[in-house]
Amino acid sequence: MIIDLLRETFWSLAGNKARSSLTILGIVIGIASVITMVSIGQGAQASIESSIQSIGSNLIIIFPGARRNDGPVRSSRGSAQTLTLEDGEAIKTQITGIKNIAPEISGRYQVTAKGENTNTQITGTTPEYTEVRNVKISSGTFFNEQQAKSSAKVAVLGPTTRDDLFGENTNPIGSTITINHVEFKIIGVTESKGGSGFNNPDDAIYVPILTAGNFLAGNEYLSSISVAAEKQGTMDSLQEEITNLLLKRHKINNADDADFNLMNQTDIISTASSITGTFTILLSSIAGISLLVGGIGIMNMMLTTVTERTREIGLRKAVGIKKIYINLQFLAEAVVLTFIGGGIGVALGWLASLGATKFFSINTQISASSVLMAFGVSAAVGVIFGFYPARRASNLSPIEALRYE
Repeated sequence: MIIDLLRETFWSLAGNKARSSLTILGIVIGIASVITMVSIGQGAQASIESSIQSIGSNLIIIFPGARRNDGPVRSSRGSAQTLTLEDGEAIKTQITGIKNIAPEISGRYQVTAKGENTNTQITGTTPEYTEVRNVKISSGTFFNEQQAKSSAKVAVLGPTTRDDLFGENTNPIGSTITINHVEFKIIGVTESKGGSGFNNPDDAIYVPILTAGNFLAGNEYLSSISVAAEKQGTMDSLQEEITNLLLKRHKINNADDADFNLMNQTDIISTASSITGTFTILLSSIAGISLLVGGIGIMNMMLTTVTERTREIGLRKAVGIKKIYINLQFLAEAVVLTFIGGGIGVALGWLASLGATKFFSINTQISASSVLMAFGVSAAVGVIFGFYPARRASNLSPIEALRYE
């Protein structure tokens, strides 16, 4: 029965190749669209999570500036003058469970070298920054404790800044750059983390924190304090301890009046994942509309087929073919159409995702779950949209079907 069913199914579909091909095309476009959109959404989520993880692990960042009750920061981050080096030192010495801490004085400045110039982020910090923020050195060294305490005019460049000032993949160690009319000697270049935009971690320059305060910012107020917890499970309690300590140091009784705010890396990842997840669902829903249209195309074709083969159905029923067999015959045709379209659609969606990464630099991530989901949906489309035409064919009266012209 199964062999006969399959033979008749392929015979029927091959009888009208153009119509079958156009119906399959609708499913191909729908499945390929779903896989491509899901891969773009998952790629964006993975890229964002990777970027957040690259700034360090188990990280709590303290910013100056108070929060309103509804959440946003009242003062722009880094511009409020409420955090000091003494605050950072107090956190380091008075709170347990901290792996390391790195205060920062940051700002954007015009940088020149050998006739070239660029506007980039200058981060004044301590030697512990490399551990706290997961910064690795590609060549040269990061500044040491002695250079940090003596306000040494030394600088470590990010790879993008190096390329902008000295040319791609050159060795700038020992060269000088000018920041805010002050000359700095280059002692190292960091490894690339990848990124783009305004806060590209590769487009940065690191200098000792006292040097940044004395020669660039003109004061020693901090832009932020990065705290690395020893264990991820202690981050919430650690955040509470830091909050209580700073409230006490700043002589603030009500936490709602705090002149600082804390950001937990876990919360950032959770929020980013939620946003990208919604984005992925939106893209998939839009792509799913084309799959719905493809399913309607299958139903339309099968209804047309039932009409064209009405006399054949009547003849089959007249010679004793059971109702369930006729039902399965037309249902099998719909399912085979979607399986063929699903297989081609999966391959096309895979290629489209790879093409988006290669030619448009869009991060995509193809997962087995998305492929199985798309293929499962295509099978479901075949069953759902093929059920009504199949049922209609099996319910035809033999006498009426034989008389049909």
